[in-house]
Amino acid sequence: MERKKVLRIGVFHDELQRVMDDELQCYSDEEIMEDAALRAQIGAIITRSNYRISPELLDQLPMLSIIATAGVGYDGIPVAAARERGIVVTNTPGVLDSAVCELAVGLLLAMVRKIPAMDQYVRSGAWKTAPYALTTGLAGKRIGIVGLGRIGRGIADRLIPFGVEIAYTGREQGVSYGHFSDVQQLAHYADVLILSCPGGPATHHLVNAEVLKCLGSEGFLVNVARGSVVDETALAAALQDGVIRGAALDVFESEPLIESPLLHQANVVLAPHAGSATEETRRTMLRITLDNIHRVLDGHEALTPV
Repeated sequence: MERKKVLRIGVFHDELQRVMDDELQCYSDEEIMEDAALRAQIGAIITRSNYRISPELLDQLPMLSIIATAGVGYDGIPVAAARERGIVVTNTPGVLDSAVCELAVGLLLAMVRKIPAMDQYVRSGAWKTAPYALTTGLAGKRIGIVGLGRIGRGIADRLIPFGVEIAYTGREQGVSYGHFSDVQQLAHYADVLILSCPGGPATHHLVNAEVLKCLGSEGFLVNVARGSVVDETALAAALQDGVIRGAALDVFESEPLIESPLLHQANVVLAPHAGSATEETRRTMLRITLDNIHRVLDGHEALTPV
């Protein structure tokens, strides 16, 4: 059976790409831009949530029926423009929640206990000359979560055994945690501010210089949401000047992170947008993405439309 022709936007791990190639005929954007006849045969776009798709691209793909992202976020997809053209947009909600929650907790522990620096301390031989500096524990800390959706709740559930107090901001969820009406109030309350809200215009630079000032010189920031949620220039300055104590970041305004002062600041733990990057999670995400593409191109409803 002839494989369906799709445009691949973004890079997938080799193992996942092999699965895609078994089922689909994948083309890069460079390949389709060189061939108008090929553009007219592209029925689907397969991508990941940290890549952007321009509305203008849709105009060049007359047979496009579906944009399928192997991720939960879709702020990089022109959803309104797709709907105007009758193009289905799908994502993979739910399946990556546990992996993102695990990484959020891991980043938090790595930051407050300075685990990466401990590792380097032992490897360098410095342990022979002096004991390592004291670090900070979680017990008794106030955790503020920005966005208490599936991932925010999962993070809260995993942190409760550490003996922390939790509050959140965003839509009220009917839970026992404290609720604050805006992020500045939550930052005043919190020792640790964890971001797990959606990206997009409504949350662009939600965490700015004023919010960081509210978090304070003993406060920590964890971002597993979207890079756009944080004013990265203000964050770098706040870390440099001691406005906040530290940050742990999995997402950035521009990815991959290049030529950023964050790369040179010792009070930052950095991860390469790896929230969902477990073997099990990425396989499941890809399976749902492929199933969505097959179903829509075969004339059926998508499994997980946006």
